[in-house]
Amino acid sequence: MAPVAQAVTKRVASGSPYQLDQSQTLKASSALLKHISAESERKEAASTSKNLLKASDSSDENNPLDAEPVWLILTTKKHIVDQRRLKPGKIHLPHPLNTSPTTTICLITCDPQRQIKDTIAHPSFPTSLSSRITKIIGISKLKARYQPFENKRQLLNEHDIFLADARVITMLPKILGKTFYKSNKKPVPISLEPYRQTNTSGKRVAPKPTTEKSKATAPPQQIAKEIEKTLSCALVHLSPSNNVSVRIGLSSFTPQQIAENVEAVVAGLVEKFISKGWRNIRGVHIKGPNTMALPIWLADELWVDEGDVLEDEEAAEVKAVGRQRGTKRKGRELDKMGEEDEQKAAERERGEEEGKEKGKKKRRVEDTDLSKEMKERREKLREQKRLDREEMQRKVKQ
Repeated sequence: MAPVAQAVTKRVASGSPYQLDQSQTLKASSALLKHISAESERKEAASTSKNLLKASDSSDENNPLDAEPVWLILTTKKHIVDQRRLKPGKIHLPHPLNTSPTTTICLITCDPQRQIKDTIAHPSFPTSLSSRITKIIGISKLKARYQPFENKRQLLNEHDIFLADARVITMLPKILGKTFYKSNKKPVPISLEPYRQTNTSGKRVAPKPTTEKSKATAPPQQIAKEIEKTLSCALVHLSPSNNVSVRIGLSSFTPQQIAENVEAVVAGLVEKFISKGWRNIRGVHIKGPNTMALPIWLADELWVDEGDVLEDEEAAEVKAVGRQRGTKRKGRELDKMGEEDEQKAAERERGEEEGKEKGKKKRRVEDTDLSKEMKERREKLREQKRLDREEMQRKVKQ
């Protein structure tokens, strides 16, 4: 008996089909977390050595050192963007990933860095956040101190999250190199400038710095708000492809938390980044670092617009035109090859004729030189004979 085909995903019972089914999302999240947990237990049981890198504090459930990441994979029918973007997009998560108090943050700022250090050390800055910021470094010192590869790798391993002033984010790829930008710790831009103020004419202008060498810096409350907002967001790194991966949770989350983050990220991607919205989405999956991708939503059509679909007659006509163009192209290539062969043959003949002429000229020159040399020899012989006769006559007379 042949197996009965079953649907991989479920559609919503009512409303538009272009939306996630909550039960399907929750089902996939539960299955994925269960599989990750089972695999982790199996590996721990099979391992003979203790994991010394695992954090000793078991009460911290969201510690990224203990939990494995959960990824959302969204596939589109057409490319999302035309070129790679250095600045990642941000989507707010109802259940953030970076809530652990042990997570360390490195803040890269514009020069001078002392302004930001004083702002972070201000009493009005939240202590719970300032304790996580373990390093503040200016762009000039970063460039001077971390030129060797070993120093860059050490800096990468010392911190969990890297935040950078939006004014210097475009300078970092050349300074940090592939050590950072091929890892999962790419610097995330944040705004450290104060909010623009409305002047008397109604225009919004940026506040001026207090001194000539300094730059305008936001107050402590604003910087703390920007950092907390960035830490509570999922980062979207876009590239010229039809696939985007977003880290939306940890294996320590509950299935309900994963499902809520999935719905928030999909809604944010459709609204901000995916052109033509749901019509351009081909599939939505979730997966762990070493698991298969579990489908949540799959499209019925593989096209975006109805104009992209051709009828049978139109498709046959397009194929015929393609074959005709291919034949013409081949014919043009053959004609071009024939013309090139004729040109080469003509050049070869001209070269041979020129070679013959050069040979004849060379032989004529050689013959001329030989005859001239023989004439000079004859003249020398005649002169020598004349001198010998005169000498003989003198002797006879004596």
